[in-house]
Amino acid sequence: MADKKPLVLDIDGTFLRTDLLFETFWAGLGQAPVETLRAAAKTLTNPAALKARLVELTEVRTDLMPVNAQVLTLARQAQAEGREVVLASASNEVLVKRLAADHGLSERVFASTPERNLKGSAKAVALVEAFGEAGFDYAGNDTVDREVWAHADRAIVVGDRASAQAMEAAGKPVTRIATEVSARGVLKAFRPHQWVKNVLLFVPMLAAHDFTLATLGLVLLGMAAFSLAASSIYVVNDLLDLEADRLHVKKKHRPFASGRVPLPVGMAAGAGAGVVALVLAALLNPGFFGIIVLYMVLSLSYSLKLKRMRWIDIAVLAGLYTIRVIAGALAAQIYVSGYLLVFIFPAFLTLGCVKRLTEVTLAEGDARLPGRGYGKPDRPDLLNVAIIGIVGALTSFFLYSFTAQALALYPTQWLVWATLIPIAWWLIRMLRLGYYGKQDHDPIVFAMKDKRGVGILLIAITLLFQAAGLWETWVTALG
Repeated sequence: MADKKPLVLDIDGTFLRTDLLFETFWAGLGQAPVETLRAAAKTLTNPAALKARLVELTEVRTDLMPVNAQVLTLARQAQAEGREVVLASASNEVLVKRLAADHGLSERVFASTPERNLKGSAKAVALVEAFGEAGFDYAGNDTVDREVWAHADRAIVVGDRASAQAMEAAGKPVTRIATEVSARGVLKAFRPHQWVKNVLLFVPMLAAHDFTLATLGLVLLGMAAFSLAASSIYVVNDLLDLEADRLHVKKKHRPFASGRVPLPVGMAAGAGAGVVALVLAALLNPGFFGIIVLYMVLSLSYSLKLKRMRWIDIAVLAGLYTIRVIAGALAAQIYVSGYLLVFIFPAFLTLGCVKRLTEVTLAEGDARLPGRGYGKPDRPDLLNVAIIGIVGALTSFFLYSFTAQALALYPTQWLVWATLIPIAWWLIRMLRLGYYGKQDHDPIVFAMKDKRGVGILLIAITLLFQAAGLWETWVTALG
């Protein structure tokens, strides 16, 4: 009977709101980067072999991958009617069988093998051989699926309006399931709230008391370049962390992990942001271009490997923050004292420890966090390293007060020493909040929203401006 015809579902972009090829590619970059890149270069023109090799190189959780709720509802309705629900995909058969088992679908699947890529006409032939002409309903999402819909009894079209119209014009019964790429999701993948970190580029300008519009313009251009560069790396980071994010109570809602934004769309957006960042950097000066390239390479290395290495990850985080300060100096061509950098690095080393302390404190159980090298038992060690960072930062700041540059910029030396009090207060407060899990997973973003913490930092800035005599100068200028 017609109503007992099997329901055949494509996977990528149809049953799943993701793509198994890209899932395994990014998992491979995270788990075996060299072998994955070698496999991609060697089998790029042989999709079936590439898919098979990526499956060999990776371990992926198909049960965590986002499912299209509307398609799943159709599948459950078909099963309730006693119909067989079959997966048919160009993805590798190992993953297709696993996915079918995850969701209680038919054990019979149609999928690619190392020798054959089951796509388009090849899939149509296989399904007609199994079920006969018009012996099945088929759900797909791409123009290549038209070759299959042409032999199906009913076409279920997911998102592809042009194909739906073409099938209707051919007289085929069509069920449409609307999908849209979330522009807001793409923007969210860029993490614009993280751009606040780039206010660190203003530090050299503030330290040198250079408040000219020309300097401000250069630093703002540098901030724009750094923001886009950071966004391109955030995209890469999210693509590498798909499985870990899906296991996280909050991060599972991120655009790629949740399937709101297709992986190819994210890849294109991330690459575009990186290119624009490099163009803006080149417009500034060669030094700034070099530092932003260093930032992107180090960030990429962090995403691929370093963030999984205990203690090294925290040092790299501190280095990435310090690079922003150097970038601000290069953008505006301002001299930065070595003591300032020595102060900044241990301060951000502390904040890196705070970030990990927050994560392990909020985690359930003592197991190490997915994709990280820390668990709750590491809290005492993280606390000790954070304290060392605070002591190092305060010592460096105190020594800076004796340099020729400091004495020239801040004639009232005792006020510089007094600034150590709010700086210490702020660092200790951040550490305490992280230790007890009372702040956001990113301490810099938290610090910008923390009213009391901002107030403490403003006290420090006020004291430094007073030590420099800037308040008196500005009041006189206004008078």
